[in-house]
Amino acid sequence: MAKIIALNKPFGVLCQFSGEGETLANYVDIQNIYPVGRLDKDSEGLVILTDDGKLQNKISDPKNKKTKVYVVQVEGVISEVALNSLQTGVNLKDGLTKPAIINKIMQPKWLWDRTPPIRTRKNIPTSWIQMSITEGRNRQIRRMTASVGFPTLRLIRIQIDQWKLGNIKVGSYVSF
Repeated sequence: MAKIIALNKPFGVLCQFSGEGETLANYVDIQNIYPVGRLDKDSEGLVILTDDGKLQNKISDPKNKKTKVYVVQVEGVISEVALNSLQTGVNLKDGLTKPAIINKIMQPKWLWDRTPPIRTRKNIPTSWIQMSITEGRNRQIRRMTASVGFPTLRLIRIQIDQWKLGNIKVGSYVSF
């Protein structure tokens, strides 16, 4: 039986078990388990870990088109033009992104405080969007929002395929 766990990765943690600074080893004490894909050090939220290489490949290989859902805080009041561009796909240095599902949302009520907090500017408001993608390019969402003029301030993954973050506390995990 495959081991599968869902971790709520804190900001600033490397999505690997060794290296400089905080890593997954600071939060997961299970041997021979590996992350399915990556989540940047600057991003937070759901990371799936498993000991099943076939399952890991099935979930992380872009050709399998597994949906990943993020809650994203961007700098500025995001425009309809920007939302439409994100929805249809934007041209990045490594090519056109596949269309994304985008919804403008209110700041989530379940949101935890981030340490350290995001930078804020007194005269520049922020917006929140929920974004679903089936690709997984390096820093893709950050690059997409920046390319339409709204840099990402905070990025939280809340779902990978059938697995959801739910109410897993920051730095904690649950087994399936």
